[in-house]
Amino acid sequence: MFQESASPRLPASFNRLAWSNLAAQSAEQIGLAAAPIVAVLALGAGAGATGLLQTAQTLPFLLLSIPAGVLADRASRRRLMAGAEALRALSLAGVLTLAHLNLLTLPLLALLGFIGACGTVAYSVASPALVPALVPAGALAAANGRIELARTVAFAGGPALAGALVGWTGGAPAFGVAAGLSAAAVVLLAGVREPARPLIAGRRVLHDLRDGARFVFGHPLLRPVFLTQLVFNTAFFMLQAVYVPYAVHHLGLSAFGVGATLATYGVGMVVGALLTPRIIRALPFGVVVVLGPIAGLAAAAVMVLTIWIPVGALAGVSFFLIGTGPIVWVISTATLRQTVTPRDLLGRASAINITAYGARPVGAALGALLGAVSGAETCLVVAAAGFLVQALVILASPVRRLERQPAMVG
Repeated sequence: MFQESASPRLPASFNRLAWSNLAAQSAEQIGLAAAPIVAVLALGAGAGATGLLQTAQTLPFLLLSIPAGVLADRASRRRLMAGAEALRALSLAGVLTLAHLNLLTLPLLALLGFIGACGTVAYSVASPALVPALVPAGALAAANGRIELARTVAFAGGPALAGALVGWTGGAPAFGVAAGLSAAAVVLLAGVREPARPLIAGRRVLHDLRDGARFVFGHPLLRPVFLTQLVFNTAFFMLQAVYVPYAVHHLGLSAFGVGATLATYGVGMVVGALLTPRIIRALPFGVVVVLGPIAGLAAAAVMVLTIWIPVGALAGVSFFLIGTGPIVWVISTATLRQTVTPRDLLGRASAINITAYGARPVGAALGALLGAVSGAETCLVVAAAGFLVQALVILASPVRRLERQPAMVG
């Protein structure tokens, strides 16, 4: 109705990018999962130490997203991604080497994790900015769906593979597998043909930052998307902060039961990634965008329902919805951002979008505080109120009224 009836054929250069993305995302997830396991089992780290390790592995998202966006708009995005992935491969190989020599310590593991995360940030910022240069506007939704499917497969399978490798081999080989995947991502990127574009040079960085922020926060479609994502991340991580003890003590779930309910989140992500291109072809574009926030609100309502009906299956339904809806959101809003943003601002627009992830530790801290003071049930209700707010923000915006994907800007 609003798009072509069949999925468009994607160019060979994009397919190489998609395979590179799968390898890079898998390397990231294996490394992220293996690091705390090795820290606990091999280095004797406690909860506080693993928390600091997690901080080191996520801090670059807050510190470097915007600078990476400026760089992505000034230089070749393909080369930036290849260099970033090579940096991550070197950091993973460093962990492997130090572990083999029995020289690995917790500070060194944290330092190398920080370095690897710097590569992750640059890759994550440049990738969505490169996609519109490789595929036509009508194929953006299908291309973004392919990228997100790779991410969800890596998200679901990476931690399990890391745990199995650490359990079977003692830890170090997990980093070797991750380093190999990162190296493969670099090789695949070498075959991507990025069209030439005018490169920005000679301007002040603060000037570039101001231009990017002014565009995103002044755009009637991108501003509500950013605000919705910011509130969603806060509310979701409030819920996650208290879910495990809530599931054990209130729902009466075993460790296996808790894991099973959490696994439905990954299943929902994969289902959402597979269905989104078809949904975009079948429904008005604005309706597709608001499906994600509405699914998040429905998921929160189902989770609140477990306060009175303490059944683990309902929690599983909640996590399935919260996995499916946001993937529809990510794909559709990435497509929206790519079509309404000038090519020379795409890196900065992508970077500003990633800064919304900074709400995650804030939400987790609020959830921990509220759960400790008032109980997990109160925290779930407050999180549901946050999900209501994010749904109202996007429903009240002009995004909802979009009949079709906007035309690509010049």
